[in-house]
Amino acid sequence: MDLIEACRVFVHVGEKGSFTLGAAAAGVPQPVASRRVAALERRFGEQLFDRAARRAVLTAFGRDMLPPAKRLVQLADTLDHDVEQAKLRPLALSVPDVCPVRRLALLDAAARSKGTVLDFRPAGPAARFAAFSTGEVRAALVAVPPGEATWVVPLGLGTVRNEGTEPTRIETLRPGRARSAWRRIWIQPEDDVAHVRDRLTQLGHRAALMPAQIAVAPTLTAAVSDVVRTGNLLLCSAAQAEELELYWRPLTGDPVGRGYAVSAAIIGDGDRFRGPLHHQVGLCLGAEQDGAPR
Repeated sequence: MDLIEACRVFVHVGEKGSFTLGAAAAGVPQPVASRRVAALERRFGEQLFDRAARRAVLTAFGRDMLPPAKRLVQLADTLDHDVEQAKLRPLALSVPDVCPVRRLALLDAAARSKGTVLDFRPAGPAARFAAFSTGEVRAALVAVPPGEATWVVPLGLGTVRNEGTEPTRIETLRPGRARSAWRRIWIQPEDDVAHVRDRLTQLGHRAALMPAQIAVAPTLTAAVSDVVRTGNLLLCSAAQAEELELYWRPLTGDPVGRGYAVSAAIIGDGDRFRGPLHHQVGLCLGAEQDGAPR
């Protein structure tokens, strides 16, 4: 027996003095109203209505039980209202500031279809971690090594030169003996984290690149501007290169990649992104495409 719905019928019948009118007010057929009241009487072990009367007349016990039954129904209605309001309260999520606006919009649409409203807070890696740590946001897509990640974004080199699609061997960027002409690889702020920056620096050292050939750009805009003007290279994902209208080639050897995991104050919040919204989050990060993982 649904106690709340049975009490709802009891309250309406008691106030209307009629099973027919009470059932209509409760939005159920009259036979259903009668069964619910009978079930409530069995639960209580007492009659709520005088069966000898032609109308729905409350017994003394029924009159005593009407106020608490009404309070129970009102509390249930208040709870239902609060639940709906809580569902509409935005979930603040800190995301990489390199996520395309359209992809974020599609993630928001997918989340709303599942009853979640998202409030995006774009930021760099350190700021996302800080926002979550201080409770500014309920969840964040934080940068982690690929081996610990839920989403992995392979990184390669983007440039304005059409140099084919074959993977780039970092050794080919080694300066000649004159060392007068060399190309720089820019690391954008999103990749200024140890597991990306140090990994690329290590690869550059093994390939005998000059230290100045691998540098962290102050901003993504500054890095792209230099790439467009000079033909230098930008460490980026394939999806990001496409957005920036750059030609992209993966790196050979041990891959360099962004890793992301969701940190959430509430387990259920994290499960939303690892479960039903996993694919849409991957599209935002560039870890997946519309067909399959990259």
